[in-house]
Amino acid sequence: MAEPVRGLPMTSKWDPEKLVQEVAALQELESRPLLGRAGGYIKRTGPGLLQSAMTLGAGSAAASIMAGASFGYELLWVQPVAMFLGIMMLAALGNVVLTTGERPYRSFGRELHISIAFLWALGTIVSSVIWHFPQYGLAAGAARDLGNLFGFVTEVSSGDNIAFTTAGYAISFGIGVLILAINIFTTWSYGSGAKGIRLYEWFLRTVLAILVILFGVIVIERTISGAINWWGIGRGFLGLDSFSGVLKSGWTTDKITVVLGAIGAAVGINMTFLYGYSLLAKGWGSAHKKLSRWDLGMSMFLPFVLVTSLVIIAMGSTIYRPGEGTLVRMQAVDAADALTPVLGPWLGRMVFDLGFIAMTCGAISTHMVVCGFTVCEMFGLEYTVWRYRMFTLVPVVGILGVVTTTPLWMPVATSAICFTMLPIAYIAFFIMNNKKSYIGEATGHGWKRVVFNTVLLVAIAMATIGAAIKIKGGVIDKIPQLLGKPEASAPAGQGTGTT
Repeated sequence: MAEPVRGLPMTSKWDPEKLVQEVAALQELESRPLLGRAGGYIKRTGPGLLQSAMTLGAGSAAASIMAGASFGYELLWVQPVAMFLGIMMLAALGNVVLTTGERPYRSFGRELHISIAFLWALGTIVSSVIWHFPQYGLAAGAARDLGNLFGFVTEVSSGDNIAFTTAGYAISFGIGVLILAINIFTTWSYGSGAKGIRLYEWFLRTVLAILVILFGVIVIERTISGAINWWGIGRGFLGLDSFSGVLKSGWTTDKITVVLGAIGAAVGINMTFLYGYSLLAKGWGSAHKKLSRWDLGMSMFLPFVLVTSLVIIAMGSTIYRPGEGTLVRMQAVDAADALTPVLGPWLGRMVFDLGFIAMTCGAISTHMVVCGFTVCEMFGLEYTVWRYRMFTLVPVVGILGVVTTTPLWMPVATSAICFTMLPIAYIAFFIMNNKKSYIGEATGHGWKRVVFNTVLLVAIAMATIGAAIKIKGGVIDKIPQLLGKPEASAPAGQGTGTT
């Protein structure tokens, strides 16, 4: 018997009566004032949490550190704008999925072309595997830094070469195995039914809360010491300094690259695949559309902007040197060490190191979850708990990132596939969200539809520009190295990555 293309098997474990009660409660929320509605929606959020955890990884850490250390508060507006455009595209996808209840891989393959769906899924798996490496690399680098803090010698240097000591290997693999064990437990719970999904969502909420608290400690200390210019922060969020800089003297190539790259690539290709399936896994349908929009705002946009802004503010108030105008390429663990004058030799490093470990833990788990869905879809396999669990282990090879970086050709190939596919996926969302023959009146009406579609077109344009920048830096500029020229690389296990 062919497997149905609507919903997910795990949704059958949601109590139908409770889902009916939830729909009634959502309808009742409509009559409440704004604060009352917000409180009711917060209790029911979920899919946006997975998106937050996936995007808040090694790549977000590196980008935020570079933006704050290089340009101070000036680029605080970039991440909110980038994420706003990203959640608009996910809102379009959510509208399609919640209207039909059909799994997007199947519907995209039928309504558009199977090759688009296949490449979308392929890019998701490849990116999740390759981007697993830098997540473990960042966690291991932070753990080794903590080891150094407690008196263990984890690395020895000889000229430009860095080698790990026995303690360094032990700490690296120890944190890798610990994170893997935690994530196997949480991601396998996600595939087991309603209670497992709730458990996993609370795990992600805890990780996000830890990030806010840890990075918030730095900002609070900087505020107390008078080192933070809140007027400058306000101007940074409004983009006033960036706007005036363009009018006065234009922007440097470095700044343009940082801005357009961030706007175009805030949402990774694997995030676009995961979102539709996380909606179906919750048992959500057309009655949950407004809740899904609140969820994107409160569970995805707000945590992402809050955490990245705290990191930028911390860097802007400590490392940034006005007037230098140079792009600071700093490893995440180096940023933790740079904060020792602020919070002391212990607390400063511990706060950032623990924050980075928590950040990677959430990202690693979502890479595993999305592979559990994607492999089944690509090969038309019926969903079972053990199939899902087996396929969540596809990216686990990335644990080797605790002591090594990936061969150069792997991230180059990944960049070529994934950054090419992101604008294509966005275009597919746009088409499907406007396909009246498929979703009917859910395409929208009047000026609201015009405004929403305009925002989607802007997001597509920015994703295309951002992808072009990423492909140039991650593919075209790497070709000479692939052909044999020497590569200047970071110490093993400390490379940066994307979500």
